Amino acid sequence: MAPVYAIVSFVGLLDFQGSKAFFMLLESIKECYEALVIAKFLALMYSYLNISISKNIVPDEIKGRQIHHSFPMTLFQPHTVHLNHHTLKLLKYWTWQFVIVRPVCSILMITLQVLRIYPSWVSWTFTIILNISVSVALYSLVLFYHVFAKELEPHKPLAKFLCVKGIVFFCFWQGVLLDILMAMGMIKSHHFWLEVEQIEEALQNVMVCVEMVFFSIFQQYAFNVAPYRDDTTSTMKSDKKKD
Repeated sequence: MAPVYAIVSFVGLLDFQGSKAFFMLLESIKECYEALVIAKFLALMYSYLNISISKNIVPDEIKGRQIHHSFPMTLFQPHTVHLNHHTLKLLKYWTWQFVIVRPVCSILMITLQVLRIYPSWVSWTFTIILNISVSVALYSLVLFYHVFAKELEPHKPLAKFLCVKGIVFFCFWQGVLLDILMAMGMIKSHHFWLEVEQIEEALQNVMVCVEMVFFSIFQQYAFNVAPYRDDTTSTMKSDKKKD
């Protein structure tokens, strides 16, 4: 995830005077991959717990657990629900909706940008929609982790979750923050050959490139390959060292 974000941001930084449609295409590639990672992260947690939604496999020892919703989800769901196949399927849908919403919004945004029909209110509308969508997806991951924290503890789920959520958080919210600063006039262009939007995109790309260095280091710890190594291979290597 970190290399994809860094490469896309670096390409955008090299061509910071490119068209808005080009920048939007780069961001769409990055964020669509982000949506896929969020969905597959939940699938990884399901595999750790031996849960299969499609095959209706839910271990008996986890059925009936209480899930406590917080505001604003309590506006649409009871404060307390019991874990069963239906609630697990609901958590899955809340995560996968971002996988659908993100590409659809990206296609619409690029199309409107190419057609030059992209006023500021349309941009903010897409921002709100994507904000709600990614918040619901991340909420479902937090809820899932909270319910199964004990069972997932040997797999270091918190570190893995912070990697995924951290990248999503920094990239998405700092983009929103830069949009707000630009709208308030705090980001200005002092060069006649540079537009404010181009400076904003350049700032976002520089920040992402720097952040991905630290996230890549953290991911080496969170997604360590040691648990997946073949014991036979490890034994052979240790024997060779002794020889």
